[in-house]
Amino acid sequence: MGVGIVRRLAFLATVVATVLVFVLPFVGGGGPGLMSAAYSLSPDDAQVISVRADPVAAGVVVSASPVTITAASLTHDYEHLAQKPVPKPLPPVSASGAASGTGERQAALEAAGQSCPNNIATNSSGAPSTVSAGGVQGTTSDDLASFGAQYNAIRVANCLDPVSNFIYDACMEQRLFWMAEDPSTDPNSAWGHIGSVRSDGVPSVGCDGNLAGGSGNSGSTVAQKWWDSTPHRASLYRPGSGVGGVCIAFAMTHGGLPDESYSFTRAAAKWVSC
Repeated sequence: MGVGIVRRLAFLATVVATVLVFVLPFVGGGGPGLMSAAYSLSPDDAQVISVRADPVAAGVVVSASPVTITAASLTHDYEHLAQKPVPKPLPPVSASGAASGTGERQAALEAAGQSCPNNIATNSSGAPSTVSAGGVQGTTSDDLASFGAQYNAIRVANCLDPVSNFIYDACMEQRLFWMAEDPSTDPNSAWGHIGSVRSDGVPSVGCDGNLAGGSGNSGSTVAQKWWDSTPHRASLYRPGSGVGGVCIAFAMTHGGLPDESYSFTRAAAKWVSC
């Protein structure tokens, strides 16, 4: 073998040895990587390494910092947003409701993320269905119950708190009997508040209240009539007033002298303290 060939083989062997020494560790050979180096340290040291390492140089994608995340969570309640109740749709406002301030009450509730009050079960004292000396039928328990139900339905539809207690009032019923027993064929004879005069001169008796009446009326219809009348609404519904300790007193008569049918009613009601 010539000297030149020997020298070439020696040179190639040197080159191969150099490649093995410098390139092999990076192509899968032995030696700790970044993660294994961290695990070989104590937990405290590993934490220091993870904090101080340059994320850009290491090719790491860094998310928002804990401080940024905390600030966002303080301004947006993502966790409880879906749990917040959705206010129920508010009913349209009638002319009487608009006059009572219903629109303003609805707007205030909407701005606060709230709804109008819910209705409640009413407490009723019941009524004795008294019959007057002249044969006029008095207040029934159904009269009182239907009045209370409609009264509260009107209140909650107009964003007013409902009233719990409705009571029969015998004193107002006595005045209604006095009106119904007027012998005049004019149903308006004796109709009115204290001071009205009956056609036969008999002085008035009983107690006064808000009045409503006519043919085909019920406890429910007179409740609506009082709401639709500005002075009666102010007296009997009192928008803006609290309802704690409040009772609504009620009485109704059916028929009258000399020939009024049972469907012709007279009713009285007033706001009182229980």
